[in-house]
Amino acid sequence: MSSSYLSMKCLSLKQPYAYLLASGKKTIELRNWNTRFRGKFLIHSSKNVDSKRSKFLGIDHRMLTQGAIIGIALLYDVKQYKDKVELEADYHKHYADTKKFGSCKYGFMIENANRFQNPIPYRGKLNFFEVDYPIIKSLLYL
Repeated sequence: MSSSYLSMKCLSLKQPYAYLLASGKKTIELRNWNTRFRGKFLIHSSKNVDSKRSKFLGIDHRMLTQGAIIGIALLYDVKQYKDKVELEADYHKHYADTKKFGSCKYGFMIENANRFQNPIPYRGKLNFFEVDYPIIKSLLYL
């Protein structure tokens, strides 16, 4: 791999959740699957927008970036939710509609999120995926 390239993990989220995570307002990302990964990762906003959820959260869905890498954050731990009570207790950290979630979910614990001033158009994938992109190194100040 050339030194002008940086490979980094990336996670795609539906809007408005990608925006909330990149802005530092959302500190737990809920998933059906666990991960051993810990470290910095890129935040990708998918082309899917939940306009009803955006409205409920007071976010204008028309202003949300879609189909781009919009920020970076640090995944420092994973919490396993044993029941809906635990999940609902963390609502102010994940903002998810708990009616859609079962009793056994994983919460990716996130900190140090930063939203990019200039999103990078990019196609998302499922789960964590690797991103090789020539300009990322200078954007991330690594």
